Amino acid sequence: MLLELIDIFINIDKHLPLIIQQYGILTYLIFFIIIFFETGFVVTPFLPGDSLLFVSGAVAASGLLELHWLFIVFILGAVLGDTMNYWIGNYIGLRVLQCRFPNLLKQEYIDRTYGFYEQYGGMTIFVARFVPIVRTFAPFLAGVGSMDYRRFLTYNVLGGVIWSIGIVLVGYFFGTLPIVKQNLNLLIYLVVLVTVATILVIIAGLISAYRNRPPKC
Repeated sequence: MLLELIDIFINIDKHLPLIIQQYGILTYLIFFIIIFFETGFVVTPFLPGDSLLFVSGAVAASGLLELHWLFIVFILGAVLGDTMNYWIGNYIGLRVLQCRFPNLLKQEYIDRTYGFYEQYGGMTIFVARFVPIVRTFAPFLAGVGSMDYRRFLTYNVLGGVIWSIGIVLVGYFFGTLPIVKQNLNLLIYLVVLVTVATILVIIAGLISAYRNRPPKC
């Protein structure tokens, strides 16, 4: 089962037409869930984001998907996912992680994060939307740093709209070109490698922090 999911992720350009044929209109719900989880939880940055938007745009060019429905589900998934991630960081980040993993989330780091997001937070949330891995952690850190939510939401919506529409349209207009289709797997493999390396670094940090944790608060 796991190998099948990995294969679908890596070769999403080949599997997507089959998914559409099998699930029909529910494909849009699947898209929403994938983007929501990819942006909504710091433990799922490995889910396809850019590649899914790009390939779905290319498939829409062939008439198998409706462009306007792609815009709707991706924007909703991106904005609601970042919102969820923000509140997880805001609620759990300080109350749990600081207690359990003080070496990973020291008070000085929280203060520094708060200051950073107060000064550059809006642009950070917007730009991070276009960077794999980073977009998963940026809203969480914004929540940890208690960035003003109205300000966060403004750049969250702006970034979500432009990211969703922009990459889908790029796929729509260029994804069917032979040279793009031939090299798409190379891009996806690179994303997978970066994702795996990032996850390993995070796991190593968590293990180190857990081993050096203080007594219960």
